[in-house]
Amino acid sequence: MKIVVFSGTTEGRLLSCTLADSGVQVTVCVATEYGETEQGKHPGITVRTGRLTEEEMEILLSGQDLCIDATHPYAVEVTQNIRAAAQRTGVLYKRLRRPASTLPEDCIAVENVHQAADVLRQTKGNILLTTGAKELAAFTELGTQRLFARVLPLESSLAACKAAGIMPSHIIAMQGPFGEELNTALLRQFSIHFLVTKDGGAPGGFEEKLAAARACHAQMIVICRPEDEGEPYEAVVHFCKEWMAQCR
Repeated sequence: MKIVVFSGTTEGRLLSCTLADSGVQVTVCVATEYGETEQGKHPGITVRTGRLTEEEMEILLSGQDLCIDATHPYAVEVTQNIRAAAQRTGVLYKRLRRPASTLPEDCIAVENVHQAADVLRQTKGNILLTTGAKELAAFTELGTQRLFARVLPLESSLAACKAAGIMPSHIIAMQGPFGEELNTALLRQFSIHFLVTKDGGAPGGFEEKLAAARACHAQMIVICRPEDEGEPYEAVVHFCKEWMAQCR
């Protein structure tokens, strides 16, 4: 049995190791060298690094038995391409999607980064952006003096900050997820009034961000999940075990 896991998430790494330990050949696809480092090395797992086109996904999936999409909940285009490639190659497809958080009433929910910027346009006070380096450009018109960016400690992230005009003293290059205490310390250190985040669920430290924002009286602005289907980690693991038992 041969399985391809499109990963880059905590759940994808856990699942790929669980499958490999069951004696299955697993190919894990990650988009970046950072994802490769996070995946690490594990017996029975081959890691393929680099972003794939839909056509390249089809070539990769040809001859495979199962495709598991464990990419990030916000990677909409990637998921669409994986699903289409699996359908065209006739490979069984499963979407592993971490459960969404229940957003409390004291959060401001928006559909995308542009709506978040619209909300902030009429406000004053420092803003902490935790939505990823690719999203920074949407907020630059708010004035870079207000903007603080928490990004991964990668050259590409620093380049994105520079392109968006984020000052070096306003860049927090750290690898998460972060606990409530550290979140609180950062919000206080930089006098943050608004915390902009995606709903990364429990693996992304969403509850810890929320608790810190409340402790510091900062307004949380949440970019909601795109519409999509999928099953949580436990359900996908159960499916894989039953599927492997039937195949054997």
